[in-house]
Amino acid sequence: MKPSYAALYNLGRNSLPDAASNPSPAPKPRRWSILAAGLLLLALALVVIYTSHSAFSSPLALVVVAAIGLAALLLQIRLRKDVSVPVHAPLWLNVLGLIFALAAVFADLFHFSPNLMLVAALGAVVCFAVSGTSVLRALRKKKT
Repeated sequence: MKPSYAALYNLGRNSLPDAASNPSPAPKPRRWSILAAGLLLLALALVVIYTSHSAFSSPLALVVVAAIGLAALLLQIRLRKDVSVPVHAPLWLNVLGLIFALAAVFADLFHFSPNLMLVAALGAVVCFAVSGTSVLRALRKKKT
């Protein structure tokens, strides 16, 4: 049997620092992000609880869920503390999405053409999706 000297190879050289000299970073408070996530879940729960089964096939349900998702994303951005340069959602795109959403609601409420309601609902969902995507892309670029 040969004796093993591998453990003594770096003895005295390249020693690891003590644990006390390398303190771990303090955990970041997550209270606001958890509160925002709870508000999102509450909003989605209210939509699900107070909506009938047939209403989920309506395009307006898509508009409501897309608007809640965009609002949650914008709330998360508002509550972030670690962003050095603020990220803003395109205001014109959000306003356009809101106009489309209102047009879809009024088309359904006043029994206008079903095609008008579908196009307006699709326009609202697309505007909210593009706005959310642009915000997430801006956040991702800042990380790298």
